Amino acid sequence: MTRVSVLGVIVLAGAIATAGGHLDAQDQGRRGGGAGRGGRGPATLGAIQKVGDNLFSIPGGGAGNTAVFLTANGVVLVDTKLATYGQAILDQVRTVTDTPITHIINTHTHPDHTGSNAFFEDSVQIVTHQNTAAHMKTMKEFATDAGRRGLPDRTFAERETLFSGAEAIDLYYFGRAHTDGDIFVVFRSARTMHAGDAFADAITPFVDEASGGSVLQFGATLEKAAAGIRNVETVIPGHAAVTNWQAFLDYGEFNRLIVEHGRASMKAGKTAEQAMLEFKPPAKFSGYSLNAPFGRGGKGGNFTLLYEELKGARP
Repeated sequence: MTRVSVLGVIVLAGAIATAGGHLDAQDQGRRGGGAGRGGRGPATLGAIQKVGDNLFSIPGGGAGNTAVFLTANGVVLVDTKLATYGQAILDQVRTVTDTPITHIINTHTHPDHTGSNAFFEDSVQIVTHQNTAAHMKTMKEFATDAGRRGLPDRTFAERETLFSGAEAIDLYYFGRAHTDGDIFVVFRSARTMHAGDAFADAITPFVDEASGGSVLQFGATLEKAAAGIRNVETVIPGHAAVTNWQAFLDYGEFNRLIVEHGRASMKAGKTAEQAMLEFKPPAKFSGYSLNAPFGRGGKGGNFTLLYEELKGARP
């Protein structure tokens, strides 16, 4: 598969003692208590990468990319990978700052993005979209006492802003795509957006219908994001290398073309499998991995799910 290629650190003097105690607790106990509670394990990650001022990315390591944003009072993480990655994430964070983790933002519900929430201590505020919070409450990963420590503390419906000034982080929700809770996380001063799996990679998207995802609405949601988000130059995809805003715009177009092709194919009496095999987007998408038969779409891939939506067979 071709990866997309184009596609908080000063602690106030009066709070140093408190921060030091906070760090000791965080590095020894965690929100979920460490080993056996979703934090310590054999995970190996690539080195943390600088993306912008006070902003870094920790590559997926087989899970979602984690953003690390440094504020004056601590560190904000976006997505915490799988349940064994907590210590590995913290180890990478500690190469750039000794300040405490204060916030976690989850872009959506999947365990490769929320799995190590419970590793971090109770004082860490976890923020998600309200639909994501509802899904997380039904997941086996959050069913135990330890797991419930990783559930969201704060939710929002359409837009939320954390902090202010140069530290402002804007959270946006524009509708269904990969799930029905995908959010876009914009680090305002760094002009950078974490897109989660609403833009995972240069690939036919995985649509999780069980979590409210929609092939039909995917492209429209990305186009709303493109119109509603301003002053972003750099994009951290869910699973691919850091890229640029144009790559995100292209991905929205790609998903719109999937729907247009599916509509035309169904009108012509073709099967979903035929639609998938005949989908030939423009040359600029030549680096994309096409027609992956994700989910229960089988040989028809996402076109099976799209046909069902177009027929009104599912919401």
